[in-house]
Amino acid sequence: MILPFLSTSFIVISAILVAIGWYYIAQRKIETHKKVMTWAGAFALLFFIIYASRTLFIGNTAFGGPEDIKIYYTVFLVFHIILATTGAVFGLTSLWSGFKNRMKLHKKIGPITSIIWFSTAITGVAVYVLLYVLWTPGEATSLFKAILGW
Repeated sequence: MILPFLSTSFIVISAILVAIGWYYIAQRKIETHKKVMTWAGAFALLFFIIYASRTLFIGNTAFGGPEDIKIYYTVFLVFHIILATTGAVFGLTSLWSGFKNRMKLHKKIGPITSIIWFSTAITGVAVYVLLYVLWTPGEATSLFKAILGW
């Protein structure tokens, strides 16, 4: 249960760093903004490495809460996954455009990326709470076991 906590913590740290990066760009401290946003991307990458590894080798955790609210959890989870995927694409594009000095694109999508990222972090914490805090987690089946029977 430490890996879900760790990965959720990393995405929250990433979102906090994005907020700090916003502050620095508003102050016109471009180099500090760049460093903070790079760290935000690094923490997001750490999240993804832990999440992907856990999904492959341990598996996704089934919802362990009451059956009558499982559909609501599932809809919320799908929303979170769409948000996270969109945020990742926007995040990579924002980082790339910033590093490549494509400021027109960077300035256009940066604020949108940040809002998506904050929303992803908030919904990610909610998913964590629903899976691991409010109820006993359901079973997890690794992708290898599910596909190959290992």
